[in-house]
Amino acid sequence: MNTTLPGPDGQLRCRWCASAPEFLPYHDTEWGFPVKDDRRLFEKLSLEGFQSGLSWRTILAKREHFRTVFHGFDFDRVARFTARDVERLLKDEGIVRHRGKIEATIHNAARAQEMVQQHGSIAAFMWQYEPQPEDLPAPRTASTSAASIALSKDLKKRGWKFVGPTTVYAFMQAMGLVNDHAEDCTVRARVEEARRQFKRPAPG
Repeated sequence: MNTTLPGPDGQLRCRWCASAPEFLPYHDTEWGFPVKDDRRLFEKLSLEGFQSGLSWRTILAKREHFRTVFHGFDFDRVARFTARDVERLLKDEGIVRHRGKIEATIHNAARAQEMVQQHGSIAAFMWQYEPQPEDLPAPRTASTSAASIALSKDLKKRGWKFVGPTTVYAFMQAMGLVNDHAEDCTVRARVEEARRQFKRPAPG
């Protein structure tokens, strides 16, 4: 199966980024580049939870509004949300109005606080699960991995919700814990160089 298509500049890119106009800049500038900012990590894991059963295009289109109503995914603030905030968010058409997912995000914000207390940062915890290259499936061939299964299990043990292995693998792909750009994608080399220069957070 051909996993790439020529982009507007003629360079080959992952086939999925051609399925919607907004995917191209996301693919070229965000997806797969390594991240250790705790808010961005919490945001992505939260948005992957909201995506469950939906398309990433739906979430990406609503991402800025998600950021507004969840205070930039400042988990210290989100953890203080109350039942009144849940009801307010359920009336907000700018996000995915799903009670379970909204409540899970608030619940997970408190788990994020615990993780920072225990490990120093969310990044220090998550990057412990960066797999070795030899343990990775071939790019664009899997929706889970041994590392995502292990991370999902650990997060669930710590009380996190909406963090199944597929959700966690999508998180790992996007946040640069793996480079899942197709082998002949023009962005793959840039992501690999960013990962090479990336200073991993020390395990907490």
